[in-house]
Amino acid sequence: MSILLRRIYDENKTLGGHRVLVDRVWPRGISKEDAELDEWLKEIAPSPDLRKWFDHDPAKFNTFKEAYRKEIKDNSEAQSKIQELKAVAADKRLILLFGAKDKEHNHAVVLKEIIEDK
Repeated sequence: MSILLRRIYDENKTLGGHRVLVDRVWPRGISKEDAELDEWLKEIAPSPDLRKWFDHDPAKFNTFKEAYRKEIKDNSEAQSKIQELKAVAADKRLILLFGAKDKEHNHAVVLKEIIEDK
């Protein structure tokens, strides 16, 4: 299973693979053509309330992570999308794209863990 996390603003498109934007909000300054996405899965992004509460505060990350995992677990559509991403990752490189500046404390990190879970 090959899953890469990349900030969409820094992304190197020569990596190849299935490119998925996992943010609920489209990243500013990036055109849809320039993004060269295979999918935009806003359905698996954190809820607006959770995203606003977290506000990319590293001190809140563990609590955010638990709440986000619960949101995914309680959402059948999100569960279905996760299964689809697992299938893609089993077959080819999966690139999860996000807009957050903090590359260690964001929802894409949690999504990668969820997809890699057995």
